[in-house]
Amino acid sequence: MVLGWVLAIRVLLFIFGTKSYQILENKRTVGWFGWVDLWNRWDADQYLKLAKFGYANASVWKAWFYPFYPWCVRIVAFLNGNYLVSALIVSALALLIAALVLRRLVQIDFSPEVALRSVWFFLIFPTAYFLHAPYTESLFLALVIGSVFASRKERWGLAGTLGALAWMTRANGIVLIPALVVEAACQFWKTKRWNWRWLWIALLPVGFGVYLFLNWRVTGDPFAAFRMRKAMSSTSVAWPWVGMRGALGIMMDWKPDQAEMVGTQEFIFALLGLIGVVVSWIKLRPIYAVWMTGNWLLFASVTFLESMPRYTLTMFPIFILFGLLAANRFWSVVITVWSLLFLALFTSLFMRGWWAF
Repeated sequence: MVLGWVLAIRVLLFIFGTKSYQILENKRTVGWFGWVDLWNRWDADQYLKLAKFGYANASVWKAWFYPFYPWCVRIVAFLNGNYLVSALIVSALALLIAALVLRRLVQIDFSPEVALRSVWFFLIFPTAYFLHAPYTESLFLALVIGSVFASRKERWGLAGTLGALAWMTRANGIVLIPALVVEAACQFWKTKRWNWRWLWIALLPVGFGVYLFLNWRVTGDPFAAFRMRKAMSSTSVAWPWVGMRGALGIMMDWKPDQAEMVGTQEFIFALLGLIGVVVSWIKLRPIYAVWMTGNWLLFASVTFLESMPRYTLTMFPIFILFGLLAANRFWSVVITVWSLLFLALFTSLFMRGWWAF
């Protein structure tokens, strides 16, 4: 069933994206495969350039993008020669793995029905189109969920390896360190025995070390990316309420389209994440609560909220909470309709090249 959902939603999203582009833009896609090009938007183009040309001193984008996803795309492109198609293949395979492992992970603590509902809400989340696009979300989640699942099964060597690859994919892979440490502490509390395999958690910084090594190799300074990011970024570290208050101001003062996308939606998803953080400490195992909390603080502790709807997608325990809440049929319908409506809206904007997080 999970395999069918992944494939069906992918096909429907690709069809819907193409149709919405042609109707709203009043343009036809070019050639037989013009519909594929619609997915090469915003950051996707930079990932494809990194996959094709690698890191260069002339490029500022190394400050934002970690290497494992472009490397995977490059490997697949070696076989077929098309980098965009290769990126879509990597994202598709990673999404399939993420969905299957998420179901098995949830079933450790909850019923098969809750596990299925969790996967369903994961696949139809309003920003789930990033799971199909040439972005890192699907690969990152496959690695993170796999690492958490391996830790729950006490396969700590695998957990550490997948965690290192996750940190080599996105910066917030760092949150896996406290999450896995807390899981080890829970296991120690239960057994009262030391397990030397917990030391595999120390492997995680290797993924970040690879990123630093690339910066040193290209610029001679392993921390060049962070200095470049600070110089170019429009935001800085602040208390979470600063960014949320700013989003409320944007809702009031900016033009309607900008107020909605840069203000209202950013605030709604920041608030949704915060609620998820609080509830996760009550309803879920500590490893999930730590992952939720660490990621939310990383994303929300800024002067200007940016891409919160997309970042919330990586806070995967929220889908377990949705699965639990959806045991009530009323909430199941509400969450499903909300997800599908905004998934369609945001996907159509993304296809047109508009800012959609």
